[in-house]
Amino acid sequence: MEQKRRRRAPGMSPPERREMIVRTALPLVAEHGTAVTTGQIARAAGIGEATIFRVFADKEELLDACVAEALRGEHVLAEIEAIPLDQPLPARLAEAAAAVEAYLTRMGLVIGALHATGRGGRGLPGGRDHPGAGRENAMTRTRDALADLFEPERDRLRLPAEQIASLFMGLLFTRSRPPGGPETPDPLPVDDYLDVFLHGALKEGAPE
Repeated sequence: MEQKRRRRAPGMSPPERREMIVRTALPLVAEHGTAVTTGQIARAAGIGEATIFRVFADKEELLDACVAEALRGEHVLAEIEAIPLDQPLPARLAEAAAAVEAYLTRMGLVIGALHATGRGGRGLPGGRDHPGAGRENAMTRTRDALADLFEPERDRLRLPAEQIASLFMGLLFTRSRPPGGPETPDPLPVDDYLDVFLHGALKEGAPE
């Protein structure tokens, strides 16, 4: 009886392999910073270490790609843009807050780990002078996407939607990185932040 030939799974293209390696490397970079080894990354990805160097010139280029991926805002932008505008505004903002905070956490872990292990001053490829440049661009695009969430209430806003979105982002930054100190309380639930953000610090009917 003739034995059937086994079909080999189609190989990845170089861009697909780069993406897979970066995706695998991100949590390791967030944990170990520059101390992560290409051997660790290869084992986590289930590939040989030499495979990494078929798509990356060296470890530094791989770390650059990890920083670029951490800064990339496409995922959070897609999540924000998918929020239905027919929901109540608090529900829209709660969904946006969850998306932005997940993005800030990932970005902070990766860049913070690299900075703590001596790589804070290295620039990024593609003409960007430093990691902050990519982060600034991502924050601007995210702010613009958030501003669109306020469009149904534009006539009721005290400030232009773009400024309100900037204030909202500031709130999310404060929530994700509260001031330190031994007496710092745990962050309030996001619903409490949103309630104060939308309605102010005073209770309804309280004397001004």
